[in-house]
Amino acid sequence: MRHFMQICLTCFLLSVVLVNAQAQEFSIGPKLGISQGNISVSDNNFSKGNEKLGYHLGLFARLGGNRIFIQPEVLYTNTGGEFEDIQTGNTVTYSASFDRIDVPLMGGFKIARFFRVQAGPVVTFILDSELTAGNPSVPIDSDPNTATLGYQAGIGLDIANMILDFKYEGALANHVDAIAGLNTDQRQNQLILSLGIRLF
Repeated sequence: MRHFMQICLTCFLLSVVLVNAQAQEFSIGPKLGISQGNISVSDNNFSKGNEKLGYHLGLFARLGGNRIFIQPEVLYTNTGGEFEDIQTGNTVTYSASFDRIDVPLMGGFKIARFFRVQAGPVVTFILDSELTAGNPSVPIDSDPNTATLGYQAGIGLDIANMILDFKYEGALANHVDAIAGLNTDQRQNQLILSLGIRLF
């Protein structure tokens, strides 16, 4: 785990240094926020359940010119959601939770000095996951992937040294391959609201 974090941080700082050599603008700082996540399962026996509130925190950098920029980030994220098994007479609710490292690479365009549109890929490394079912909750065996790929898109505001981002995240690969030994395709989507502070 320690080596993994060192690799992520090294890659993040290396990208900052390489791009900054030709960038007209450079800023870096902490970032944190909340998210509202949900789980979708590509099986007719399952339907979406309630959404789950999550959080994230980490570092971001901003590199670019007056109009076009890139914004790499490294974030620790806690998120999840619920889905329901509707194939039996009694509906069973499953609750999923993920602890992950997200590495988004956002590219964007500034429409004004303070308004941005942005989109890009996000690589997710799942550190830990938990799946429970029923009430009271009972742990269920699941087979999460160690890494997945997704995308993020949204808008942003720059106010003084603060950056506000509102993004939607969708999954391009499944987070979990199996539930209790049964093959499945479980993907997570979330709405993300975050605040970053530019230190310089």
